[in-house]
Amino acid sequence: MIEKGYVVAMARYNAWQNSQLSEIVEGMEENALTQDRGAFFGSIFGTMNHLLWGDTLWMSRWCPDVSAPEGGIAQSTTLTLTLGAWSAERFRMDGRIRIWSKTLDNIDLRGDLTWYSGAQGRTVTRPMSLCVAHMFNHQTHHRGQIHAMVSQAGATPPVSDLFAMPEDC
Repeated sequence: MIEKGYVVAMARYNAWQNSQLSEIVEGMEENALTQDRGAFFGSIFGTMNHLLWGDTLWMSRWCPDVSAPEGGIAQSTTLTLTLGAWSAERFRMDGRIRIWSKTLDNIDLRGDLTWYSGAQGRTVTRPMSLCVAHMFNHQTHHRGQIHAMVSQAGATPPVSDLFAMPEDC
């Protein structure tokens, strides 16, 4: 379904997108970040936390050195309490995703992954490649929501076109 080159490219894209997003939100007022904007996870900051929570959860399933985050989906919006804490954790996780992507072999993307899904309340088994593709799709989906909310808040959202990603990212 997917190969290492895709994973490496998407890990780069994820880090680039989050770096741009960090620059934008650091210049925004706290109330603009925490205002409920009617998105699934409420606010810009809540959605940013959920996205970090999801990335951490998926990476904990693949990397023994990554601990699963506390709480479930309902608590994911409060994973970090401040923008500074989020920025530090986001930077660390983006680096971990990039390292993981570079150390993969194509064979690592074959076979199945089995885990207990708190969202579904049961053990789930799915193809590893589908799970990896899902993590990157989940990132893009929620960053799209953040993009819209940043616009609603009067800020200019980042460039998100994959083809526009600089080579040095």
